[in-house]
Amino acid sequence: MCARSEITLKDSCVLITGATKGIGWALTQRLADLGCHVVGIARNTAEIDFPGYLYECDLSDAGQTQDVLQVIRDKFPVDAVVNNVGSAISQPLGSVELSALYETFDMNVRTAVQVTQAFVESMKVRRSGRIINLCSLAVRGARDATSYAAAKSAIIGCTRTWALDLAEYGITVNAVAPGAIDTELFMNAMPAADVASAAASMVPMGRLGTANEVAALIGFLLSAEAGFITGQVIGIDGGGSLGSTAS
Repeated sequence: MCARSEITLKDSCVLITGATKGIGWALTQRLADLGCHVVGIARNTAEIDFPGYLYECDLSDAGQTQDVLQVIRDKFPVDAVVNNVGSAISQPLGSVELSALYETFDMNVRTAVQVTQAFVESMKVRRSGRIINLCSLAVRGARDATSYAAAKSAIIGCTRTWALDLAEYGITVNAVAPGAIDTELFMNAMPAADVASAAASMVPMGRLGTANEVAALIGFLLSAEAGFITGQVIGIDGGGSLGSTAS
């Protein structure tokens, strides 16, 4: 019989990559308010009033990443991992640079694997834990997004595989797939003049989502109430995955 995956958010230790911007920052604040011990990893940590423990690391550097993960592993009993960091490079097919493809897979997939592997053995010993991977609505297809869509699709494969591997230990693994969310990453990829039209054409609800709404979903998946949910890809996109509203 599988162990029950009990985890209480209050006083639990949650590691978040990309913890100082967008969804990562919203989640950091939400979990801190709930009484979690938040351990964040970010490239830039200067002048940030972080409500937890913040480590500076360029996650594109696998060696530096391993060193920082070792420090965190030696200091904190991490109960949950949120693989939030990622990168997107927009290039149309025919102009996809292999270096961009490799870079996108490295930041989105290698980082998630490396971070998760650093803490999964201790979760298995405790027979409880949560792993949340951020993917994207782009896995359903997005213009000029070959590298990004492929990398986030790989994250879904990891999510489902890890869920099978870890179910007997009471560890749940799920993916959250945001659509058009009002974050720096989305805005940088969208010309300013196109934001309003994008919200209207991509989102049946007629607006962009917020980082706080995504953080609320992740917070639920981290909770004890979500202990029987694993291997799922949960969209949060205002109905965007149902199809365009444009006529």
